[in-house]
Amino acid sequence: MLISVALGQVLSLLICGIGLTSKYLSEDFHANTPVFQSFLNYILLFLVYTTTLAVRQGEENLLAILRRRWWKYMMLGLIDLEANYLVVKAYQYTTLTSIQLLDCFVIPVVILLSWFFLLIRYKAVHFIGIVVCILGMGCMVGADVLVGRHQGAGENKLVGDLLVLAGATLYGISNVWEEYIIRTLSRVEFLGMIGLFGAFFSGIQLAIMEHKELLKVPWDWQIGLLYVGFSACMFGLYSFMPIVIKKTSATSVNLSLLTADLYSLFCGLFLFNYKFSGLYLLSFFTILIGLVLYSSTSTYIAQDPRVYKQFRNPSGPVVDLPATAQVEPSVTYTSLGQETEEEPHVRVA
Repeated sequence: MLISVALGQVLSLLICGIGLTSKYLSEDFHANTPVFQSFLNYILLFLVYTTTLAVRQGEENLLAILRRRWWKYMMLGLIDLEANYLVVKAYQYTTLTSIQLLDCFVIPVVILLSWFFLLIRYKAVHFIGIVVCILGMGCMVGADVLVGRHQGAGENKLVGDLLVLAGATLYGISNVWEEYIIRTLSRVEFLGMIGLFGAFFSGIQLAIMEHKELLKVPWDWQIGLLYVGFSACMFGLYSFMPIVIKKTSATSVNLSLLTADLYSLFCGLFLFNYKFSGLYLLSFFTILIGLVLYSSTSTYIAQDPRVYKQFRNPSGPVVDLPATAQVEPSVTYTSLGQETEEEPHVRVA
């Protein structure tokens, strides 16, 4: 339980690094290039993971994967890119407070998608933990209002709020799809295909929408270092998140990420002279209590995962079972992974 909470906080710290470097780029150097920043991350994923797939042999080779399910990864790459873009774009229209509140919409999206598509079922303690986490987030937003920290243009709040909701929905779809792939296929395949299609679509979007902004950037070593720092944090987040999702779940990860804003705020107390409120500490510990409650017991699968609609092979799996084996009708997932009892091995054709 404590390991699952700690792993989630590592992801929150990486997001904190992403937020700090982005803030310096946009406010101190007037480099508003969210698509270019995403493009750099996708290029790194391509160089590391897509090339790994390219040199593999057999069914795990890049060309073999593309032949079987290229269109699915193309959709996922586009969803992942636009989720990042829409939330960043929302800062131009609405306030930070609205973004922090509405971004929590990703949690019910992930819960619903996990319920219907991953067949994950929750217990009462999970819902209590989720509510406690959201209360902690509300406490943080209230502290922001009290100390006057509600940055953002707020000139067209409706447009900005709709952008946040759309981005949160796409985040939820991407996270649940990611969990399905890494449980049925592999982490390297997911990251390799995201790198391939993410680089492709972000390159097109960069050329169409952001090339003029990129030419305005006053390049020097400081800006270059900030881009390197952003790319390193983003690459670390993408590389590490599948590991955490496989050990916990997409829902648990998104609850853990609620503390990212608080880490950014604690850094901002020293870097940007933010005002402090005791409600921030209350918010932080409330979210942690919610995470501990959520991780204290396991979720479970409604039925055997072998009846899932197969991502690997639409024609269905080939199951090799001993003649006397009894198949366990359900599988539970704890916060640290999958638990099975005498479950026969499944070979997917």
